Amino acid sequence: MAGKVVLHYFNGRGKMESIRWLLTVAEVEFDEVYLSTREQYEKLLSDGDLMFQQVPMVEIDGMKLVQTKAILHYIAEKYNLHGKDLKDRVMINMYSEGVIDLMEMIMILPFSADPKPKLDNIQSKAKERYLPVFEKALSGPIYLVGGKLSCADVQLLECTLMLEEKFPGILADFPNVKSFQGRMTRIPAISRFLQPGSKRKSQPDETYTKTIMEVFKIKIPFP
Repeated sequence: MAGKVVLHYFNGRGKMESIRWLLTVAEVEFDEVYLSTREQYEKLLSDGDLMFQQVPMVEIDGMKLVQTKAILHYIAEKYNLHGKDLKDRVMINMYSEGVIDLMEMIMILPFSADPKPKLDNIQSKAKERYLPVFEKALSGPIYLVGGKLSCADVQLLECTLMLEEKFPGILADFPNVKSFQGRMTRIPAISRFLQPGSKRKSQPDETYTKTIMEVFKIKIPFP
């Protein structure tokens, strides 16, 4: 029998947060090993655990998986969150990757010299490029693809909550997305994940940013 899933990442959201969300919806228990020192990172490298010298890294089913999208796809396939056929899956992947593009813009904000123009750009792109796509897709269906819950739905919920943290009221012009958000938050596993004390991470703080700088020996802020 395979052991519990173990996540190797920083004690913060970043690229691991979507993986935490998906495991939670699949009702898979997981442990976390927080990367906090350069020595821990170098040990993972010397042990050959990081194929491309990057985290997230997830131990699951006797494997050590890297690359966020590959990890998400594996979990989605394993727990029936990736559509019923090839056509469903490509739609799910398109929606997911659009959501990821938007979330990654938010993820880099703590590392920016001047976040204000980046915030303005995120808000305009969210309202003009991304949210209209999901508003249309959810004009009738309960879920984005195939009438059933998929990883794309989970990632969209995560993204809408991130957007509302930065731009309260941003969903006012997107009632279908807002209704979808309400439906999703009533799923028992998600409802529990949104409660204080869960494994959901809070917005990045200075400690999170400083830890990443020290572990990877990078200089910020980025331009």
